[in-house]
Order: sequence, then structure tokens, then C-alpha cells
Amino acid sequence: MKSCKPLFSRALNAAPQRLHFAAHSHHLWPDVSFDAHMQAWNDAARFADRKWEHVFGEVIPAAQRHIADELHLPDASSVAFASNTHELVQRIFSARMKGEPIEVLTSDGEFHSFRRQLARWEEQGLVRRRTVACAPFETFTERYLAAVAEKEPDIAFVSHVMFQTGLRFDGIDALAARAKPDGMWAVIDGYHAFMAMPVDFGRAAKSAFYLAGGYKYAMAGEGAAFLHAPSGYGPRPVNTGWYAEFADIEASPKSEVGYSKDGMRFMGATFDPSGLYRFNAVRAMLAAERLDTKAVAARCGELRDKLETGIVSGKAGVLKEAQILRPNAAGPRARYLALRDPRALAWMSELLRNDVIVDARGDVLRIGIGLYHDDADIDTLCGKLARLTG
Repeated sequence: MKSCKPLFSRALNAAPQRLHFAAHSHHLWPDVSFDAHMQAWNDAARFADRKWEHVFGEVIPAAQRHIADELHLPDASSVAFASNTHELVQRIFSARMKGEPIEVLTSDGEFHSFRRQLARWEEQGLVRRRTVACAPFETFTERYLAAVAEKEPDIAFVSHVMFQTGLRFDGIDALAARAKPDGMWAVIDGYHAFMAMPVDFGRAAKSAFYLAGGYKYAMAGEGAAFLHAPSGYGPRPVNTGWYAEFADIEASPKSEVGYSKDGMRFMGATFDPSGLYRFNAVRAMLAAERLDTKAVAARCGELRDKLETGIVSGKAGVLKEAQILRPNAAGPRARYLALRDPRALAWMSELLRNDVIVDARGDVLRIGIGLYHDDADIDTLCGKLARLTG
């Protein structure tokens, strides 16, 4: 694959000394996103009061089609948007909470927002939580599905790829097969899988929710979170806003609050749509460059493997002493390298002082690969890593 650095010239030239290896956390934005961001402003000026007709008539349908194409969804209208996935999680749960505490099955590897919100709901007596440990990694999927079978929860919430370790949950279809509108709901947090690896959600789409967004591998930045909502699940979320009835907002008052029948029933209220402009522009760029997720993942995987080889060989210095986490024996891997060591936070801080951007979650150092990296970047990174003092 030819170098894709020219596609990211604005972000790379903005900090030419920076070595950015946190694509898994804050992916650098490609140049087309700048033009798209400006287009959002120009459309707001041009359409003024009619801006939302344009957003709902053109921008949102285009974004829905892109997501449906990526995930192999049977119906693009099942997709709703919000500023962040946390907002969408709250709407899903509001559609299920009806007085009695609900049973929730999750893992100990979920992202901070969900972990925190679930703990707070539990404090309030709104949920009863069961947690499946991610470790040992090799049996996680089996143990999670066994916990579902042992006592079916009201909501089974699990990440497709765990944000800290890169562990992949391989039971999506099996989990979705157990879901029913009046029984268990399956919710998949796909943020570290969406556009990081090929995902076919087509079989699960009829009975499972899927959450992700533009901030990471979709390269679109903040404000482009989305939800696929299966038909018949949660027809009337309690947490709602006027966009959930946008198409019929001027109709005569009803005896009860109205909702769209498709995924838009999970929409909220006024938000900044510029993230969707950027997302649509990135997808158009990838199509023009003939870069699908499979090709991008393969290229980034080669660079990740080169970095791993450098670490194991000692080329990256003290990192050779860390445990490289390979949580799945086969299949697509996360787009970052996870290394477990008590010095992870200290290493991250030292690298940051030298303008090398990685991150750490507890005792796990994460080094993320993006489309804007090439072989020379891996060599440069290894040289920087070799100078770590810890």
C-alpha cells in the first residue's frame, strides 16, 4: 500500500515533531475532514432556519448508508445518532427500566463511562449487576455466554473489543440469537471494532443493538456516535428528545408521546452535526482511495507486527520486559499493541515529555497504529522507546 501520509497533511504538519501513536484513542483527522467541517458552517449560513431539513434530508441518510454498508445492516434506517455513545446507552436503558431493578450482565473490561453509569444505577437500586471477568482471555466468550444461559439478564452489555487489552468477544451471533423484545436485550459496544476490523453484523442486526462512533478508527472526531436499534426493541425510550419525532413534529397533539418507528426513535435533541459531515467525507475519501476496512486493517496489522518484533528483539529497549497481550489466539486483532507492566504509566509520561503520544490504562501501555503511519515511523518509535529510562 502506498503511503497515506498525504491524506493527513494538515494534522501531521500541525505538529511535525510529534510522533502520534494513539490512533486507538484520538485518531488524527484526514484533510478532507477540514473541508467537511467548513461545509457544515457554510450550510448553516446558507440554510439558516432550514438547516435541519438539510441535515435530516441529506447528511444523516448518507451517514446511515455508510454505517449500514460497513456493518452489513439490512436496513440503514435502523441507525440513530448522538453526540456520544453514553447518551445512547442511557436511552436504551431508559426504554427497559420500568420500576423494578433490571438485571444486567456485563464484563470487567467495559469503558469507564458505562462502568461508572452502571455502578451509579446500581447505587440507586435501578439495576442488579453481574460481571464476567475478562481473564482468563481464552475462555471469556464461553464464560460470558454460559453466564447468560445460567441466568438470562434483562440486558447483556459487552464490548466487541475491550478498550484496555484488545480482547475480542466472539459470541455476538450466539448472544443475539437469545435476544427477544420482551426478554433479554443484547447490546454490543463496537467502538474498538468499528472500522478497525471487518465486522459483519448482518445476522445479529435483527435482535441486537450496536454502538460505535467516529472518534477512533472512523477518523471523524467527536460528535458522530451512532446506534443500530433492532426493530421492536424499545419502541418508546423514556429518555427522549424532539428529534425522535422529527418527521411528525408538527402533527396535532397526540394522546401519548409519539416516536419514529425506525432507529430514529432513539434520537435526542439539538446537537452539532459537523461530526457527521466529517464522517461522510472520510468515507468518501476511503472509497476514492479504494481503501476498505479490510485493507486498512491489514496494513496497520503489518506495522503492528513490525513493532511487536522490534519490542521482542530488544530494539525498543526496556519494553522487552513487558508482557505483550495477545488475548485472542486467532482472528482479527485490535488496532493497537497492549503491553502489561507496572511501569506503564511512567513510560507513558516519559514518552509524552518527548512528544511521543501513546497512552496507558492502569498497568497496560497501549500503542495504536493508524493509516497515517508507515515503516519509517515504526523505526523512529523503536528508537524513542529504546531511550526510556524506566
